[in-house]
Amino acid sequence: MSVRPERFRPDDRRVRVQGQPVDTYPVLPPEAGRGSFRRVTVTGEEVLGRPCQEVTGFGTPELSTLIDDMFLTMHVAEGAGLAANQVGVGLRLFVYDCLDDHGVRHVGHVVNPVLDLPGPDGRRLVEEYEGCLSVPGAAKVVPRTDRAVVRGFDKDGAPLVVEGTGYFARCLQHETDHLFGHTYLDRLSRRDRKDALRQMTDRQDEVFFGRTERLARLVRG
Repeated sequence: MSVRPERFRPDDRRVRVQGQPVDTYPVLPPEAGRGSFRRVTVTGEEVLGRPCQEVTGFGTPELSTLIDDMFLTMHVAEGAGLAANQVGVGLRLFVYDCLDDHGVRHVGHVVNPVLDLPGPDGRRLVEEYEGCLSVPGAAKVVPRTDRAVVRGFDKDGAPLVVEGTGYFARCLQHETDHLFGHTYLDRLSRRDRKDALRQMTDRQDEVFFGRTERLARLVRG
């Protein structure tokens, strides 16, 4: 999921990591510092269109490396969230670094997530522009609930519960969609989907160039 530029000003005094508050946190998460950049898949590629498989092997070096790589890739691509199939790996896993509507920064990963949404009586839909790193350069209005809870595990198999409101709730829903083989394009009308793909065609070269430049700066830095 793409980040809203005006919201990408994390305040290290208001951070929740893996759902828990912490006193301070660096702008670049430690995982990203250990990771390697992976190519971001683009809509239309097979891995994005099929449901991901559950992770069965916890606590492995391979899983830790994948998470580290996803964090770096997400930051190079200026994302608020990234699912494993967006780097070509069909596993039920996503990472996130996202601000909610109150300016609280949420950072972490969830393995085998299950999404809980409010029932009809407590549900409020918010229509807001949404982008996706796998639909580079495009953004369309998508209705999402203003609250969401994800239950899953961390990379070592410990249970996790992550709650989100506002834009972070949108992020949790967006990334969980990916793991079922869906992008936000699937939630659009035929006309809006066509317009989003036109936006992508017009802007993707600029987006790819920006990613290359940011990766080069990180390597130099």
